[in-house]
Amino acid sequence: MSHSRFTATYLIETAHDPEAAAAMMAGEQSAGTFVRVPGETNELRARHSASVESVTVLDEVDTPSLPGTRPPKNVANPRYRRARVVLSFPAENVGASLSALVTTVAGNLFELSPFSGLRLLDLTIPPAFIERYPGPQFGAQGTRALTGVSEGALIGTIIKPSVGLSPQQTAALVKVLADAGLDFIKDDELIANPPYSPLAERVDAVMHVVNEHADRTGKRVMVAFNISGEIDEMLHNHDLVLAAGGNCVMVNLLSVGLSAVSYLRRHSRLPIHGHRNGWGALSRHPLLGFDFRAYQKFWRLAGVDHLHVNGLRNKFCEEDESVIASARACQTPLFDAPGKAHAALPVFSSGQWASQAPDTYAALGNSDLLYLAGGGIMGHPDGPAAGARSLREAWVAAVAGIPLADYEREHPALAAAFRQFGSVAG
Repeated sequence: MSHSRFTATYLIETAHDPEAAAAMMAGEQSAGTFVRVPGETNELRARHSASVESVTVLDEVDTPSLPGTRPPKNVANPRYRRARVVLSFPAENVGASLSALVTTVAGNLFELSPFSGLRLLDLTIPPAFIERYPGPQFGAQGTRALTGVSEGALIGTIIKPSVGLSPQQTAALVKVLADAGLDFIKDDELIANPPYSPLAERVDAVMHVVNEHADRTGKRVMVAFNISGEIDEMLHNHDLVLAAGGNCVMVNLLSVGLSAVSYLRRHSRLPIHGHRNGWGALSRHPLLGFDFRAYQKFWRLAGVDHLHVNGLRNKFCEEDESVIASARACQTPLFDAPGKAHAALPVFSSGQWASQAPDTYAALGNSDLLYLAGGGIMGHPDGPAAGARSLREAWVAAVAGIPLADYEREHPALAAAFRQFGSVAG
């Protein structure tokens, strides 16, 4: 494919001819509409039209997956065929605009009535974006440098209860977690700057604890403060965290939007921890919305350093294979250009404790990740320090290829974790 064009891959379901349906998609998202219009010259169409690169029919079903679809007229018993469609678009249609890119590959397509299913699976990024969007500023290596963790999984947790703690109560909990030896602590996505815990007061109280801990132990815990809000608020709150000696900010990605995150990235001197809350609304139906392999590329372009990908055997509806595919996607370079990988650090969370470490490492093939556990640390019978230690022990065993059933015999914290949370598998 020429550098003058880029591609997007879709999964579709339609009762119409799949080739014709794909052509409709190409027209809708480029130079065409339902009827030829004045000014739509052959020259314009040749230069700006999307093209159907391939249509691969997969299977068919008796009933539509989504409501609102309109089958062909005079067809009494329509069959709905599913296909993988690859479209290519002229790069000059979008230039180097992230919002235009999203609109082009994921605009009105989802509402077209001939489709009973349509999902964006993946896309290639036009080279024009290399310079316009520098991508993550820190990523895995920058995060390791700030936390002092040169190898292995970074172990962290989320402040719980999610809401309701005062700044002083939050700081007291952070002290417990820092003393437990964690590398990373984050605000929950539900708290930003509420009246009962103003961000300025929370930052002041928490960073007093973090700075004191660093002075005493030499280890500076990374704390991701949730600065989500209006753009001017986020810039102000970023500066607040930076001035207090903080080393990370967090944003609720879908709540603040791509343009806001991109603007923050250009201003930021700290890693941006991206939480994807609300993601299920865009992804839960397999025939609608986005695959995370495609969607995470937008956020990496915008400059997010850490991206949540769920975790194995999580409490949500996502399958393990999807979680690993998401994590691999975050680590896969967007561009071939040297120094322009735009890689992000995948964040595993949701129901994680020691038991998932070997499977996570085996499936991903590396430990460049954040591994967040709430109950797996705080719920350990011997306390948070033992909970954190059990996770580290599990990851050491995973990387060394030692079965946890063997490793726990000489590691009491790991053994206690399995007594508390479940039996050793394999």
